[in-house]
Amino acid sequence: MRKHLYIKGSWVEAAEYRPLHAPYDGFKIAEVAYANEAEVKQAIAAAAHASPTMARMPAHERASILGKVAALLSERADECAHLIALEAAKPLKAARAEVERTVMTYQLAAEETRRIHGETIPLDAAPGGEGRIAYTIRQPLGIVAAITPFNFPMNLVAHKVGPALAAGNTVVLKPAGQTPLSALLIAELFEEAGLPAGALNVVTGSGSLIGDILVQDERVKAVSFTGSPEVGIGIRSKAGLKKVTLELGSNAALIVDQGVQLDKMISRAVTGAFSNSGQVCISLQRIYVHEQLYNTFVEKFVACTEMLHVGDPLDPHTDVSALIARKDVERSLAWIAEAKRLGAEVATGGVHQDNVVHPTVLLHVDASAQISCSEAFAPVVLINRVSSMEEAIQAVNDSRYGLQAGIYTNDISTALAAAERLEVGGVMINDIPTFRVDHMPYGGVKDSGIGREGVKYATEQFTELKLICFKKD
Repeated sequence: MRKHLYIKGSWVEAAEYRPLHAPYDGFKIAEVAYANEAEVKQAIAAAAHASPTMARMPAHERASILGKVAALLSERADECAHLIALEAAKPLKAARAEVERTVMTYQLAAEETRRIHGETIPLDAAPGGEGRIAYTIRQPLGIVAAITPFNFPMNLVAHKVGPALAAGNTVVLKPAGQTPLSALLIAELFEEAGLPAGALNVVTGSGSLIGDILVQDERVKAVSFTGSPEVGIGIRSKAGLKKVTLELGSNAALIVDQGVQLDKMISRAVTGAFSNSGQVCISLQRIYVHEQLYNTFVEKFVACTEMLHVGDPLDPHTDVSALIARKDVERSLAWIAEAKRLGAEVATGGVHQDNVVHPTVLLHVDASAQISCSEAFAPVVLINRVSSMEEAIQAVNDSRYGLQAGIYTNDISTALAAAERLEVGGVMINDIPTFRVDHMPYGGVKDSGIGREGVKYATEQFTELKLICFKKD
């Protein structure tokens, strides 16, 4: 099966194709186009040609197209979930949940299309403003470059493509190299829904080649990227005056205060740590538990972890499957070994079978260990003992990242103080940091990036604010 480029509403044969293999068993899934510079520029030209059409399209028509995509996606939900499980090794139950979220994201984008508005400005609030009427409008930017990761190959595409189209822009989409098939399927659905040719273009291939062209081309007015800090910083340095949204990951932490009822939250915390094999930007990677609860928490957490089903992502019972690439398996095992050398204890896991790393719980991890201070993106979590809330907050903040954090506590004063002091973009009180729904503002501080996703916030990011002023006489 060959998968071509999608440019100007047509499937375009590329000069080069490369094989795509399933992460779980190495099975060859397809041959996928590997775009060259000329083909990428062809996609940008198609987006530029379609830009005036999209800018003039009435909001209700854009909303209708996005709504149709949501409906078509819902009709093909089983097919989409199977495709995600195959190309990303995401367990089928998690893939089905992702498809459901993707449907919701496009529905939210359709609704947000009708809510793009400005405001009136009382110019007479300042001397010299008398006799004038002013208001603002939001206009599309033009071309948006969307560069997406493998871990949510359908919903994170929706979080960039949906708001960009809702605002009247055109898009050149570069999906992750391991998960292009679900993005190409979305292009099919947009074509079926009646999106004008060239409004969405999908180019697959080298991230560095395609990314550099998209970021540096003057016709591209905004870049939305989800991926590593190193790549994100490079994009920011090359983007010039383009609008840039960067979601760059984390090593998300949870605080468990004294007095918390553990039975109500253990399974939730285990899910946060090991969902999608830990390959989630807000995966629960660090847990700091008050010393009064520490031993009981560890006992219950380990017992719950050992009940997870590990194996084939296409098995509907599987909870944890393969990491996306062999190098990630090797890195994870190396970080576990380093933590052990620095005095950590492996409570469970620490082993692998082919590309599957078994869910791993580490205790008493040194703060200098990679598993503590870097992003694991693997099914590995550490649980450390703390003696006070002050110690816990300092431990959470001792990180280059700051995407989301969670705290379980029965004390409202503790919750409010932690919410204020935790250096993150979002604080989840009495929940894990892995919580996200698709209309909430989502993004971080420090090396976790800049800007916010969430359909409303991304739609606004993909517009330009214009002031219009009338002098009455």
